[in-house]
Amino acid sequence: MTDLADTEREVEALLFAAGGPLSDADLAKRLPEGADVAGAIAGLRARYAGRGVELVAVAGRWRFQTAEDLAWLMTDEREEPRRLSKAAQETLAIIAYHQPVTRAEIEAVRGVQASKGTLDVLLELGLVRMRGRRRTPGRPITYGTTDAFLEHYGLASVGDLPGAAEMRAAGLLSLDLPADFAVPDPNALTADEDPLDDGDAPEFHTDFLGEETA
Repeated sequence: MTDLADTEREVEALLFAAGGPLSDADLAKRLPEGADVAGAIAGLRARYAGRGVELVAVAGRWRFQTAEDLAWLMTDEREEPRRLSKAAQETLAIIAYHQPVTRAEIEAVRGVQASKGTLDVLLELGLVRMRGRRRTPGRPITYGTTDAFLEHYGLASVGDLPGAAEMRAAGLLSLDLPADFAVPDPNALTADEDPLDDGDAPEFHTDFLGEETA
């Protein structure tokens, strides 16, 4: 048996036993020094392609999951996931496409006040995070999506989200966005944004978020 075959078996075992997706770096830490992680991943993807369980990339990490065309088999065996309200879904979509985005900017797109409860739910579920402060008066908190958001929706990156045209038609994108609009990198600070200071984000969130009104 070749060294690469050994590495494939080891990577396969780690991914099956892991509680969540693992990155190349996560795998390399567990494997012998010099192990060909990329080669093992490529071999496993080829071996599992078209099988009932496939190896897929989610948020830059790897996991085994049921093939998409067999999802119907799990219908009666899975607990129904917590459903997001319409307000939470709209807020999450706005954050995903406009990030980094402030509460006031979310309100401007939705046309109603952003509910403290709505944002709390998204933060609690780990789908959204407080990422920085806008360099404008009041230094408002900016929000962005997380890797958990990508994992939940089975996306390799935010670039795999539905096109801007569909979201603009649904009223969840600003109409003045340029034609070449692309979803921004959720991990990169923009030129008009500063990183959060340790401990100040939760305090701001608790004190300044209001209730949603029609």
